[in-house]
Amino acid sequence: MEKGGLIKRIEKSHIYFFAIAVVLFWIKTYVAYNIEFKLGIDNNLQKFLLFINPVSSTLFFFGLALLSKKHTKKVLIIINFVLSFLLYANIVYYRFFNDFITIPVILQAKSNAGQLGDSANSLMYVSDIFYFIDTMILIILALTVFKEAVSKSRKSYQIVLLFAVTAFLFNLGLAEKDRPQLLSRSFDRNYLVKYLGAYNFTIFDCIQNIEATSQRALASSSDVTNVENYRKANYAAPNPAYFGKAKGMNVIYVSLESFQNFMIDYKMPNGQEVTPFLNSLTHDENTFYFDHFYHQTGQGKTSDAEFLMENSLYPLSSGAVFINKDQNTYQAAPAILDQKGYTTAVFHGNYKTFWNRNVMYKQLGYDQFFDASYYDMSKDNIKNYGMKDIPFFKESIPMLEGLKQPFYTKFITLSNHFPFEMDPEDTSFPVGDFGDPIVNNYFQSAHYMDDALKQFFDALKADGLYDKTVIILYGDHYGISENHNAAMAKVLGVPKITPTINADLQEVPLFIHVPNVKGGVQHQYGGEVDVRPTLLHLLGIDTKDYIEFGSDLLSKDHRNWALFRNGDYVSPQVTEVNGKFYNTDTGELLSNQSAYKTINDKVTAELQMSDEVVTKDLLRFYTPNGFTPINPNQYQYLGPKGKSKQPKVQTSGTE
Repeated sequence: MEKGGLIKRIEKSHIYFFAIAVVLFWIKTYVAYNIEFKLGIDNNLQKFLLFINPVSSTLFFFGLALLSKKHTKKVLIIINFVLSFLLYANIVYYRFFNDFITIPVILQAKSNAGQLGDSANSLMYVSDIFYFIDTMILIILALTVFKEAVSKSRKSYQIVLLFAVTAFLFNLGLAEKDRPQLLSRSFDRNYLVKYLGAYNFTIFDCIQNIEATSQRALASSSDVTNVENYRKANYAAPNPAYFGKAKGMNVIYVSLESFQNFMIDYKMPNGQEVTPFLNSLTHDENTFYFDHFYHQTGQGKTSDAEFLMENSLYPLSSGAVFINKDQNTYQAAPAILDQKGYTTAVFHGNYKTFWNRNVMYKQLGYDQFFDASYYDMSKDNIKNYGMKDIPFFKESIPMLEGLKQPFYTKFITLSNHFPFEMDPEDTSFPVGDFGDPIVNNYFQSAHYMDDALKQFFDALKADGLYDKTVIILYGDHYGISENHNAAMAKVLGVPKITPTINADLQEVPLFIHVPNVKGGVQHQYGGEVDVRPTLLHLLGIDTKDYIEFGSDLLSKDHRNWALFRNGDYVSPQVTEVNGKFYNTDTGELLSNQSAYKTINDKVTAELQMSDEVVTKDLLRFYTPNGFTPINPNQYQYLGPKGKSKQPKVQTSGTE
């Protein structure tokens, strides 16, 4: 009788239902941590923290259901499903980006209709149903075993809340012991999830975004002083040998979608070069090729690269500047050169609203925006995120020729985009054979882009523009994420991808062609933030009065290191990855870790300074000598008259 009575009491008690829900969700989250995320667990304390960190947020959110006396089970199941969906969204997002979803990324969906778009299909598996099994179990239990369970008091909520707060404070205390200043130096989301958990990270991210909004409202001109002083102390004067050598010349930027530097001079097993044209540029006498140049993008990917190159400011640690800071004041290269008599224009084979470019380009000072409405967007010409590279360049040439010179222009390629599949009629180049379809396809799509670039250069030479134009080709961000490291080890011919090899894989090519100026291979270290001062100094414009964080790559005072958006950095001697310091040449972990904190402190200070400028919109309080603040309302991108749009192209997704 006693046994039967106990079972009856369990069946009628909402607390047992609540406990089962917590345990199932806890186990599921912990399994996901170990299977889906590469969080860099280094010691037993971190293993313990990873195990317990789902507890506090699970208790807190699930505890909200206890406030509903009549509908506890229903509310609990809904909360379980919402948190399960958040976990799964992070899993899918992480499979490509090795990053976690933030509030700004969610808000970007309003402009891009989903961060992953159609590419998500290749990132979702049938086995993923596991991440919703606990929800199904709870539904079954609610309809059967716990059908009569009800909540009779809200006191249980107070007890659960107390446990949740206690668990969080205990978790945070241990985390701070292993990683001091965890919350104040939050550049790397992997750290936050490793120590505090995915759900606590989301809460922290919400708080950060609220704080960022209030920071802008409270900012004043006095906040610029520290930034000015930092800028003056770190200014790299132009090299007299190159300053003004390209004065009055046209400028063409070409963004090489997802193109990484390991492809340069890479040969297939049959001896075929993947990128023969780009390889030839490394030997061109009037072209500078930088072989230790790194992308520095965050969650904005291609748009972040554009922002870095034209503003010499770092992108946001969370979300994209193009979406979240599109009303800020900027002093971008297009605006600077527009006031020097240049015509400024962008060429992009997608529609102008994609990634909010029609708004952001006005803030940057672009006169014209040739978007998809100017091109033949018929079925044969488009794929995934816009126009194929070969027809894109071919149709762009007449529009480029029609611009008043000198001009400053940017071309954004799209074909070499995840998952890198090519239409058979576009190329006969073979795919790779490395046991991973994404990596295999990358070789084929990279070759197609290389062929398109050759045709573009040939056209520039034919119409006489080549010899009076500075041409800058740059890889915008990585194409192959760490999730494909097994195949990448085969590609590179190494046993495994080590931390320093992974840092090397963040290298993207930078080519700067300057007519009549001797170039050559450049071994100095730098990143996308360094390109604007390099270009402006070549054009004879000193950047000393501008607030920027780049260092002229050709300057004798160039600092010779590059930082990543997560706070890591790389230099000729030392590479920092996930808070650990390695010998850049050998890849070995350095013995005296504390001796290498100096550059780390500089990296942290630089990111914090840049974040101050962008988050607080500080440039509205500062105007460089000789620069007139632009009025974005004077720019109108109306499209060609009488040209009908054919919206067949995918206008959602990531870059």
